[in-house]
Amino acid sequence: MVTGRGETWGVTAHEYRAWSTGSYARAIHAPRRALSLFLCDAEGWSFPLDLERWCARADAADRTVLRRCTGRVLDIGCGAGRMVEALAGRGYHALGIDVCPVAVITTACRGGSAVSKSVFEPLPDEGRWGTALLIDGNIGIGGEPRRLLHRIREVVTPDGLLLVETAAGEVDERRRVRIHAGHQPVSTVFPWAVVGATALGRHAAASGWIEAERWTGARGRHFVALRACR
Repeated sequence: MVTGRGETWGVTAHEYRAWSTGSYARAIHAPRRALSLFLCDAEGWSFPLDLERWCARADAADRTVLRRCTGRVLDIGCGAGRMVEALAGRGYHALGIDVCPVAVITTACRGGSAVSKSVFEPLPDEGRWGTALLIDGNIGIGGEPRRLLHRIREVVTPDGLLLVETAAGEVDERRRVRIHAGHQPVSTVFPWAVVGATALGRHAAASGWIEAERWTGARGRHFVALRACR
C-alpha cells in the first residue's frame, strides 16, 4: 500500500516501483533473456542481482537455511519463489511476500503461496510466524535495518526465528541506489542498506533480537540466525 505521502510504511514509492515494474519484473519472468542487473549508487558501489540463481532451485547454501527453519515460515522479498518452493516441498507451511506482482505469480506457478505485499504493510497471521527469512540481501529493504528488524519482530511469534543473509566483511552502510541494466539506470533512486554480520548483531540487540548463530554456506554466502527476545 503506497500512502498519499509516497511511502509504503517504510518503503518509498520509488523503491516500490523499482522492484514491482520495469527491468527487474521482466527479468524475474525471463532471467536468461534479461540484461545483467545491478544495484548501483553515485559513488561507484554496485551489487549484482543474481537473477539466474534467484530464479533457479534452492542451492546448497539455501539448504543450510531451510534446515534451520521451524514452524510456519514467511519469506520476505521472496522474488521468484525458490525458497517458498523448497519449503513447501519439505512440508512446511510457507508464504512469500514481495512487492513485485510478477514475483508472486512466478512463486505460485512453482507451487508456492505468495502475496503482493510490503513487509511494512499489514500481513496475514501477524505474530504467528515461527521463522522469517531475509535472504539475497533483503536486510537492505527500506534502507533502515533497525526499523525493518523492529517490524519483523511484530510479525513472528514471541520466540520466533529470523534467518538473515548478510554481506561479507565488516560493513554497515546506507546507500541511495538505482537498478541498472548494464551501465544504464532503469529506476529512480531509492534507499538501500548493506549490513555485515557484526553490524547486524548490533542492530538486532537494539530491535528485540538476540544472535543465536552465524555460519557460512556454499559460494561464501554468510548467514545469521536471530531469536526474538521475550
